[in-house]
Amino acid sequence: MMKLNVNGAVHEVEADPSTPLLYVLRNDLKLNAAKFGCGMGQCGACTVMVDGKAVFSCLTPIMLLEGRRIKTVEGLGTIDNPGPMQQAFIAEQSAQCGYCIAGMMMRAQALLESKPDATDADIRTALEPNLCRCGTHMRILKSVQRARELMKSASATPVSAG
Repeated sequence: MMKLNVNGAVHEVEADPSTPLLYVLRNDLKLNAAKFGCGMGQCGACTVMVDGKAVFSCLTPIMLLEGRRIKTVEGLGTIDNPGPMQQAFIAEQSAQCGYCIAGMMMRAQALLESKPDATDADIRTALEPNLCRCGTHMRILKSVQRARELMKSASATPVSAG
């Protein structure tokens, strides 16, 4: 039995320690945003964040994750209250088939959390490992640019003491 912290909640998982995180997320925890694309870390459809860094969940065995913070796109917001990254992807209508979008969002989220003032070149470089077969790359880029501004304005908004 292993304990995994996913989206801020601790889950007890009964799986072989060598099981890739992607399978545990989808099959055991029913978090289906991360997708199986290639199974070799070459497409990025399975990208999630571990301790703030983008990782290929298809290649990451759960034995390396106990005590670490895992975040999936489901941890960015909800249907009723989407987070800034989700809001931006919706506003820019970035998804065509949608298969790559969760991985793109997570890689972009990791970038903007670590580098809030990321340049357009930084964004392009960060998203390089993730493939979009539909060719919505320009809309995805615009989404991340929009998310960058939304995240900046959200962090600049003072919290009222009420």
